[in-house]
Amino acid sequence: MEIVVLPDPDSVARLSAALVADAVRGKAEPVLGLATGSSPLGTYRELRRLVESGALDLSRASGFALDEYVGIPEDHPQSYAAVIRSEVVEPLGMDPARVRVPDGRADDLERACREYEEAIAAAGGVDVQILGVGANGHIGFNEPTSSFGSRTRIKTLAERTRADNARFFDSPDEVPTHCLTQGLATILAARRVVLVAQGAAKATAIGQIVEGPVSARWPGSILQHHPAATVVVDEAAAAELELADYYRFVWEHKPSWQRVEPLPA
Repeated sequence: MEIVVLPDPDSVARLSAALVADAVRGKAEPVLGLATGSSPLGTYRELRRLVESGALDLSRASGFALDEYVGIPEDHPQSYAAVIRSEVVEPLGMDPARVRVPDGRADDLERACREYEEAIAAAGGVDVQILGVGANGHIGFNEPTSSFGSRTRIKTLAERTRADNARFFDSPDEVPTHCLTQGLATILAARRVVLVAQGAAKATAIGQIVEGPVSARWPGSILQHHPAATVVVDEAAAAELELADYYRFVWEHKPSWQRVEPLPA
């Protein structure tokens, strides 16, 4: 696991976008794993800048969203189908027909989960998975105690997660209690992972995920076993990292042939 500590959220956005672009550049039909939530918004903003500058072409890319609420109408502004469409597909010039979101409205949810896994496999797997992280350590909607061997499935959202997401709805009662989410094993199968986190509210989770034991209590800690995972955080999110100075030193002295440079602001 590579950990990069940067001064502020804008720096996190620029570098994470550069890492994603580097992972897919040169691929005729790259496959992206797409997270929602507030954490990756800056990453998508910077990816849009790369697309608009001509430095990146995602018109032939496929995308698989991490998760979706169960039972929420597709045209609801907080359905992840709608969020992915407005925040990712349209700004990045992706083909909507190549982007899939778990079907939280299916009559047979278990079948929808199986078919989602089959679609990822048919696409050749995910080249780079973009991730945020919840304050309780979840990635995707894999809440604490999620199985490390899990695949796309139905999950009950933790009360902490529902409370955190309530700001996107008119009232807390509107936040769904269930979701479909890619499993931890699904996420771990991606060839590259880029996780971003900003702000003091994520500091405990980042500390546990990066430096704590690999534990289902902090699901994101499974990324310690990924061969090509990069965690990009700002100073506030890095506040509980005991080895933060070492991570800064490693990044500052990374060999030039290994470095990925972000597009200037």
